Amino acid sequence: MSEFVIFPGLIMVLGAILIPVLGGSLRLLALLGLPALTLAAVWALPADASLQVAFLDYTLEPVRSSAEGRLFATVFAIMAFVGGLYAHRQASTAELTAALVYAGSAIGVTFAGDLLTLFVFWEIMALGSTAVIWSAGTQAAYRAGLRYLLVHLLGGVILMIGIVAYGVDTGSLEFTSMQADSIGTWLILIGFLVNAGAPPLSAWIADAYPEASPSGTVFLSAFTTKTAVFALLVGFPGTEILIPVGLYMVFYGIIYALLENDMRRILAYSIVNQVGFMVAAIGIGTEMALNGAAAHAFAHIIYKALLLMSAGSVLLMTGRRKCTDLGGLFRSMPVTAINGIVGALAISAFPFTSGFVTKSLETQAAANEGMLIVWLLLLAASAGVFLHAGIKFPWFVFFQKDSGLRPSEPPVNLRYAMWLFSILCIAIGLFPNTLYAILPYPVDYQPYTVDHLVTQFQVLLFAGFAFFVMLKQMRRTLTISLDFDWFYRKFFKEIGREFTIRSSAAREAREQQALAWVNRFIDRLYRHHGPQGILARAWPTGSMVLWVAALLGFLLLLDYL
Repeated sequence: MSEFVIFPGLIMVLGAILIPVLGGSLRLLALLGLPALTLAAVWALPADASLQVAFLDYTLEPVRSSAEGRLFATVFAIMAFVGGLYAHRQASTAELTAALVYAGSAIGVTFAGDLLTLFVFWEIMALGSTAVIWSAGTQAAYRAGLRYLLVHLLGGVILMIGIVAYGVDTGSLEFTSMQADSIGTWLILIGFLVNAGAPPLSAWIADAYPEASPSGTVFLSAFTTKTAVFALLVGFPGTEILIPVGLYMVFYGIIYALLENDMRRILAYSIVNQVGFMVAAIGIGTEMALNGAAAHAFAHIIYKALLLMSAGSVLLMTGRRKCTDLGGLFRSMPVTAINGIVGALAISAFPFTSGFVTKSLETQAAANEGMLIVWLLLLAASAGVFLHAGIKFPWFVFFQKDSGLRPSEPPVNLRYAMWLFSILCIAIGLFPNTLYAILPYPVDYQPYTVDHLVTQFQVLLFAGFAFFVMLKQMRRTLTISLDFDWFYRKFFKEIGREFTIRSSAAREAREQQALAWVNRFIDRLYRHHGPQGILARAWPTGSMVLWVAALLGFLLLLDYL
């Protein structure tokens, strides 16, 4: 289109410059106003809006409006708005600035019509999110952020190589549906999956996110993995390999969340679990499945942020994050507990919450395609979600044996942010057609059927019964669960240290051998040229003349020959 086109993502990216120079109410106005302005720009773009730019031999499309992009950009802007409200009093200037850059670059990805623009915003997002982690200001956050950055730089390199290969193969950089049938597309797929938290690098989420500040973790939960879901939804719908990858993520997240003692690590592993549902649905690839993945991502950003806001409020007011140190907090933090329970019910797909009307699209899509095993596994996983996030988190933090802690409720801005997301979780559950209307494809689905309600209540009741029957086994102890990050945090480090020790020993041995050879050479020279050496003795002049004459004669003879 030739008319003026707005860059929605750049509003927050460039607007972040204002945060360090503003204070007080003006800073809050910027934190809330920039996401609101971005949301308005998202919906002001016409459905077919496009901006094309010539670059070398390619045509780039920095802005392309699509149903998928608008949906994800909408929830990203909402998340930035409520996250800013939650963070503005206790977060540092660096964190708030980085968070806006992070959110804006995620929106930039959702409107990218070409792979090069996507890659630029993708990498800005990696840098912004790393800055959010480092803003916590602790040594643990610095180390976790460094590992996080290395993982995402690896994913970025893989993605860039794939984009270059794809451009050479096809002569185009358009970001559209692709088939994983060439080196380029496979590398692009792997690059997307790294950000989604797919195996074997799933551990970076639970490694890095809990080390950020309470508000930083809320921001981190929303953008990176869901941007990857958007990229997979647009770029690789119906790619069957995503089904087993997604199912692995689903059960990996459940198992590690059940083993975990740290409340924020429980919720971080739950992110992997929930994204696994979306990845599997994208692999199924039907319109209902893709609608389910998109709707689930929308709802997940809200209820996961709500859960982490609740956990962050507990951490802020108590300074403790392990379940073994908490319990009975509902007595002094009832508002935080209520909002945490709403988030727990939503993530568990409890009827009349957002999770119920979004996740069911994915399971129904599997049933419609006759994928019995996939449907059964997703149904079983729903019970697992209720175990670790729906019951375990609120029970051990707010209701288990009283810890004796009596913290007050968090500051008012944190409570307002939690209430806003709680209202959204319930509103989407009660009025799902509002969300269905903005999904990528037309929706012909009714979530509130007797069959669906009965099935879901059975799953939830069974999971709840199993939790309390096995409560002694569910109680956490002060243990550490080893994950794949053990390899690059410990194993590869020890391998590197061993290699360094052995290579240093080998170098020292070679140096000793060389020094011994030099010493032997000097000794030989000394024997011949030293004071007692044969070449250092005094020779009579006559003898020297005789030797010189003999040598000259020998040379003359050689010359005639």
